[in-house]
Amino acid sequence: MNFTIDRQSLDELNLMGKFRQGSVYFLFNQVQTRVGEQLLDQLFKTPLTDADAIIKRTAVFRFFQEERFSFPFDPNQVVLMREYVDAGAATGALQTFAGILYKKTLSALTRDERFKAIIQGLQASIVTLKKCQEFVTELVEKKGPWQDRAKVIHQVLQSMELKKLVATNIYGSMTVSTIAAYDHLLKNTLSVQIKDILEFIAELDVNIAVGKVAAARGLSYAKPFPKEANCLKAVDLKHPCIDNAVGNNIEMLLNSNVIFLTGANMAGKSTWMKSIGIALYLAHIGFPVAARSMEFSIREGIYSSINVADNIALGYSHFYAEVVRVKNAADATCTGKHLLLMFDELFKGTNVKDAFDGTLAVTRAFSEYMNCLFIVSTHIIEVGEALRDKNNIQFTFMPTVLKGSVPEYTYRLEQGITEDRQGMMIIRNEGILELIGD
Repeated sequence: MNFTIDRQSLDELNLMGKFRQGSVYFLFNQVQTRVGEQLLDQLFKTPLTDADAIIKRTAVFRFFQEERFSFPFDPNQVVLMREYVDAGAATGALQTFAGILYKKTLSALTRDERFKAIIQGLQASIVTLKKCQEFVTELVEKKGPWQDRAKVIHQVLQSMELKKLVATNIYGSMTVSTIAAYDHLLKNTLSVQIKDILEFIAELDVNIAVGKVAAARGLSYAKPFPKEANCLKAVDLKHPCIDNAVGNNIEMLLNSNVIFLTGANMAGKSTWMKSIGIALYLAHIGFPVAARSMEFSIREGIYSSINVADNIALGYSHFYAEVVRVKNAADATCTGKHLLLMFDELFKGTNVKDAFDGTLAVTRAFSEYMNCLFIVSTHIIEVGEALRDKNNIQFTFMPTVLKGSVPEYTYRLEQGITEDRQGMMIIRNEGILELIGD
């Protein structure tokens, strides 16, 4: 069972983007090494759909959050070690010796830097392995969900060959035969084990980074349930990338799997929907979520329609692009997959009458799929009244509070359908009619 999410949903939720401030990835990208960043990329791009796997991963992150480890390695040394190991070597010990001797001779006669690179890579490997040995020795003594992984690396580092290597004085002179022996050991004899150690360092980098972010921002870990439970419950759920964000509660169950969300423009509907989608995605990669507590049933995908734009290349108007988006969501739903579907301000690219009819029809149709969780928002509040007969639809709204003639937004979710109608008031407050009159 694979988890599916398309490019538009990823962009709308602002999940990816290592250099994009405000993205969810950017929030967690506190890793120190290139290998750590590569692993973080992989984790972000492959959500889990197995509850046990999610539970195991969250347990590891929680362990590192509670232990508050610091990353023990020099990132530059890890890079040099990675490049050194990846460079490869001759298959035989004699060939390795001859190759290194040849490079040393060239370095003395020309500006060939290959021998120097070997020495630097070997020195970096010895320093990194020594620090790894020290850290793993401490780690295996701690009872926790990562102890078995640490024991595997600890056993590798206890081999006589690596113990001798780690004890080497990297600042002292080494003969060509010694350099060749170590080179052959790391790149051939123990190449699989050395690459596993580098993978261990990447895992350690990510675990420490995620644990630190969780501790600094007060994040928690979601509890997964089988997809058949069709539930999503969270307390004080908020957007993880907004400082001082307002939290709200959500509870979707088998018999209340549809949320009809109303509220004025700028009241916070879109941000709330994005917060839900982000939390559910993070929960599926085992990462901490911005909530006091959260429970969810496994989903097989997320499908959102929050910031639909026209497509000039395909000749799509804004309205037609919305229709295509809804059609794609319907196709995905008809497969029988357990999805989270979110639609924000459906059919705003057409007239009010068509928007009313379309929003009503689409919400009614999607509400029949009891295996999915469906959230739709609109400022056409009359649609809500027409849906009162649907028992599995719950009605919530983002209120607007008037301070005199100035609207203010609490971002605190309330039950029911909003009665706020401040559009003309905002127009008057901005003095538009007076400007036109002049």
